[in-house]
Amino acid sequence: MKILQKICFVLLLSTFSSAYAGSCWEEPYDVADCRVKAEQGDVKAQYNLGNKYDTGLGITRDYKEAVKWYRKAAEQGDAKAQLNLGAMYQYGLGIIQDYKEAAKWTRKAAEQGDAMAQYNLGYMYEYGLGITRDYKEAVKWYSKAAEQGYAMAQYNLGLMYQYGQGVIQDYKEAVKWFRKSAKQGYDTAQTNLGLMYYKGVGVPQDYVMAHMYFNIAAIGDTYARKNRGIVEKEMTATQIAEAQKLAREWVSKH
Repeated sequence: MKILQKICFVLLLSTFSSAYAGSCWEEPYDVADCRVKAEQGDVKAQYNLGNKYDTGLGITRDYKEAVKWYRKAAEQGDAKAQLNLGAMYQYGLGIIQDYKEAAKWTRKAAEQGDAMAQYNLGYMYEYGLGITRDYKEAVKWYSKAAEQGYAMAQYNLGLMYQYGQGVIQDYKEAVKWFRKSAKQGYDTAQTNLGLMYYKGVGVPQDYVMAHMYFNIAAIGDTYARKNRGIVEKEMTATQIAEAQKLAREWVSKH
């Protein structure tokens, strides 16, 4: 039976989370207080009010109002608001879908060092969403986010090295970034590490290690479960027991 390859995935481009704490965010969700501060120009309050409308926390969900308040905070330079405004344009929530505007606001946040925005901008370059497809630029922004420890960026950067997109193909670098992502619990990276060990790409071929990573990822990843069953057919009972032991130790450590 053929091992199942995981190549790439469409991953969420939005955050929709609160960046700030304060009287207009903490329970019991004092929306009135938040609105007063937002209308006075308080950037944190503007972001938080937008987030409330976006998520429906303490208020009726209203994407148009979310866009309104994200925009006010974004225009004052707030990176999280810029990121979320970009996401609203990306998905057409409360506003007409516009990938160019999504890329514009995502870039503003990315240039301020926001790791999620850097990842998102890399993704937009990789797939040509609102900007011209450019694998080198994708690698650039994935790298910035990956170096900040952003797991999905580490995984996608590994893919760029694996397939030689925007960089010289380098399986060892691919393994390096998959490993960093896997250590953070990202099951897709764990699955791909298993594949690298199964095929002996970037690392010595090792069915025990392949099974270990498939086993670790199996809880949340259908591919990992299927691949674990496939590799088991090429292993002895002793090897399987060793792989299971290593998986338990890995999970305990990480």
